[in-house]
Amino acid sequence: MNRSYQVIRSRRRTVSVEITKDLTVLVRAPKRMPLYEIDRFVESNSKWISDHIAKAAEEKKRLDMTGPISEDDIARMKLEAEYVIPGKVGHYADILGVTYGRITIRNQKTLWGSCTAKGNLSFNCLLMAAPDHIRDYVIVHELCHRLHMNHSREFWECVSNVIPDYKDCRKWLRNEGAVLIQSCCRQQASGENP
Repeated sequence: MNRSYQVIRSRRRTVSVEITKDLTVLVRAPKRMPLYEIDRFVESNSKWISDHIAKAAEEKKRLDMTGPISEDDIARMKLEAEYVIPGKVGHYADILGVTYGRITIRNQKTLWGSCTAKGNLSFNCLLMAAPDHIRDYVIVHELCHRLHMNHSREFWECVSNVIPDYKDCRKWLRNEGAVLIQSCCRQQASGENP
């Protein structure tokens, strides 16, 4: 049988499937699991696998079209964010009736923003490559943590009161935002110079 996936065996108890960035299907399985059981597992999950291959292919296509973000681009976005974001934070803090501490702008590989228990805020400079309403959502999200240091129903109601379409913003960050971060990380990993 011609298998369209790779099997990685280890001392695990369960079977899992992973779609890599280069669209390879990896099946992680217990060492002693017979190959016919692995085939059956893959067949029973074929819809999930094909859906995730299509999603990974679309993300790869967008990433290839975007190209890497240079160090100069990052420096420019950081300066722009240091100018733009504090004003927006002040605006939305007034609307929410909250205070905040220090604002830091960084080039982060996984987070768009964060809020500490002391009210210090950190934002990803790559937000400057995102649409304005996405920046607003991230700022409001972090400021709502000044009222709710969790992601409870009350927290999301707080966000929704200011950004009613916050679910669309979250979807944008998961899809388009992930491409932005990968573009930045790809440039850093390759060691490319601007």
